[in-house]
Amino acid sequence: MKKVVEFLEVNPVQYLATVGRDGKAKCRPFMFALEQDGKLWFCTNSTKEVYKDMQENPNVEISVSSPEFAWIRLSGKVVFENNMAVKEACMNNPIVKSQYGNADNPIFEVFYLEEPHGVIADFSGNPPYEF
Repeated sequence: MKKVVEFLEVNPVQYLATVGRDGKAKCRPFMFALEQDGKLWFCTNSTKEVYKDMQENPNVEISVSSPEFAWIRLSGKVVFENNMAVKEACMNNPIVKSQYGNADNPIFEVFYLEEPHGVIADFSGNPPYEF
């Protein structure tokens, strides 16, 4: 998990793919929030289309590449949880803080990926790191 967290932290804007409520693929920029209790946490808000899409179909995939041409593909099932400790930790990110103000903002939502699976790979010819 440490290698995954490090990769996400040094490549801060990932792309989250969902299945939209219209049945079509949707992909949008997203930011990893933190790892806590062995879970990979992200945040959004309940007024966004992505939130509604994930409510209907919680299966997502996240991907990002590094400047060195390594990449991660991470998939899992979204689980929304009203975890105030995680919400408070998210407020350490100035972007999140500027959007939501405080952790008890009623539209502020946090979620983790249940049973995340993925790979970190590159063009080196070395086998990918699977988790």
